[in-house]
Amino acid sequence: MPRRLFVTTALPYANGAFHIGHIMEYIQADIWVRFQRMQGNEVHFVGADDAHGAPIMLAAGEAGKSPEDFIAEIEKGRKPYLDGFHLSFDHWHSTHSPENTALSQDIYRKLKTAGFVYSKPVEQYYDPVKGMFLADRYIKGECPKCGAKDQYGDACENCSSVYSPTELKNAYSTLSGAKPVLKSSEHFFFKLSDPQCVRFLREWTQDGKLQPQVANKAKEWLEGEAGLGDWDISRDAPYFGIPVPDAPGKYLYVWLDAPIGYLASLMKYFESGKAKARGEARTFEEFLAARDTEQIHFIGKDIEYFHVLFWPAMLKFSGYKIPTNVYSHGHLTVNGEKMSKSRGTGIDPLRYLSLGMNPEWLRYYIAAKLNAAVEDVDFNPDDFVARVNSDLIGKYINIASRAAGFLSKRFGGKLVGVESSNALVRDMQADAAGIAEMYDGREFGKALRTVMHWADQANAFVDQVKPWELAKKPGSDPALQQACSDSIQIFRILTIYVKPVMPALAKQVERFLNLPELKWADAKELLPAGHAIGEYKHLMQRVDDKQLDALFDIQPAAETQKEPAVTDGTISIDDFIKIDLRVAKIVKAELVDGADKLLKLTLDLGGSTRTVFAGIKSAYAPEKLEGQLAVVVANLAPRKMKFGVSEGMVLAASGDGPEIFLIAPHSGAEPGMRVK
Repeated sequence: MPRRLFVTTALPYANGAFHIGHIMEYIQADIWVRFQRMQGNEVHFVGADDAHGAPIMLAAGEAGKSPEDFIAEIEKGRKPYLDGFHLSFDHWHSTHSPENTALSQDIYRKLKTAGFVYSKPVEQYYDPVKGMFLADRYIKGECPKCGAKDQYGDACENCSSVYSPTELKNAYSTLSGAKPVLKSSEHFFFKLSDPQCVRFLREWTQDGKLQPQVANKAKEWLEGEAGLGDWDISRDAPYFGIPVPDAPGKYLYVWLDAPIGYLASLMKYFESGKAKARGEARTFEEFLAARDTEQIHFIGKDIEYFHVLFWPAMLKFSGYKIPTNVYSHGHLTVNGEKMSKSRGTGIDPLRYLSLGMNPEWLRYYIAAKLNAAVEDVDFNPDDFVARVNSDLIGKYINIASRAAGFLSKRFGGKLVGVESSNALVRDMQADAAGIAEMYDGREFGKALRTVMHWADQANAFVDQVKPWELAKKPGSDPALQQACSDSIQIFRILTIYVKPVMPALAKQVERFLNLPELKWADAKELLPAGHAIGEYKHLMQRVDDKQLDALFDIQPAAETQKEPAVTDGTISIDDFIKIDLRVAKIVKAELVDGADKLLKLTLDLGGSTRTVFAGIKSAYAPEKLEGQLAVVVANLAPRKMKFGVSEGMVLAASGDGPEIFLIAPHSGAEPGMRVK
């Protein structure tokens, strides 16, 4: 029997455009969804904007718009991303909708009736100018531990102390600058600590629904000394959200109504008739309650607590279906670093598309690095180019390009049957079940490594039969047609195996080979003798290094900056003190692949580290520099180079000859000291 799947991704907050982390998650879920559809399973894949909360209300006010108009503009911008990266959501909705209001209030009422909701007074800071209670992020003051100024209301960035907002000294509201006052208000709480709830969560989190890493983390949360605390699920007006039933001036906390947005999007999708068009005859209520419906969530690791504790508990004790699986993933980094626009390590998805970069390059690259564990995925530009050009162009597409032309020119595009002696074709067909198991288990990297193994074998086969030589030999037409036909059969099987990752490319191949939509089961069959393929046209371009430079906004530049000409001009002391010279300790020095003059230096500036690329390779061996002191220009604007971002400049002396001498302070100087 086909599976019936309800699949979601985490809801993006409706205060800005999608970032590349969103796209990574959507690609992961989309690959899994497309594979399930190829298997003949019934899949309903929905998403929505998380549109409520104080941050959106405040952002809308600053923009001079109503919250409704603000989130509507954000929603209008979603389609270019979803279409551009071939993301096959069946429906996209919003938590600011009649469906979400009805479902959220229904769940709240049922939890209250079941005895899982109570109220109690809560004392918290209140902004008398804005007329609203303040979340911790909107309160700053002096750290009660170290005295550092401008620290947030929950933790100090200077000394890492954790405290409550009421402990801050000289606290002020970041919204108005006013001194906040303590004020009491009645709040509603969900009894997460109830023994029934704890017992349920212990069973649910440990029965295989979660990845081992997530299950272990849930066990720590459940069995920690403090245990589970009850969850504050209400906020006071003014607030952009869903009203608490029968409680004027109270609103449901955004983290209660946000995941219910999954159900709201599914409800709207059913009401629109799209589900029926996909073969689902049941109503939304019947589908959700059915025992054979699987509810699958793809999320990032930073929101596991909400999805493996709050969310299943809310559903369980309000009588709704609990999740079948929650699949968590890591973050996306660039060159091993957290993404940052200012450091040149951010990737703008729309910029990627506008530069003409193939979205399926990114889909393939991300998939090739994904597995079922909760691990970060690193985008390395050099690796991206090598992997896409080698795997997709050099291995996979190369098979078709080497065979199709001969078939079209010499045989009218017609194939002959596969030789019974061709073990490669049979072995590839036999591997369909194993590759399917990898896709189903979200081991996409392993699946694609297996596919590329077969692509390697396929190219070895082409090298062995040498169609280009057969084409020159008189009387070799039967052998040539056989070799090229077998190559196309192999190429078709490989296309089935990569189709969940590269659906647009697969569609091109289907047209080229004159095939209906390829299903997974088609791998068991071969094209019959006499089947005619179309004319081959190039299927995919190689990645151009210049596109990546443009993606990261890297400007062409020499490896080292040219020295300015010496002039007779003078500067004032005010000019000089603008330059922040600091003592730095070289903690690591490395060679830079592809650079003739550069060394990559990791510098300790007394508590913070910097990466600097210095043109001193000719004068210093890297291992001799580690542990040495240097002087660095610490306030030089970061400079994007071909090899990374340089965050400063070390000082060196040179004359007319090739010698270079680093400027170093006397012993006793400490990293971070100012040079003046």
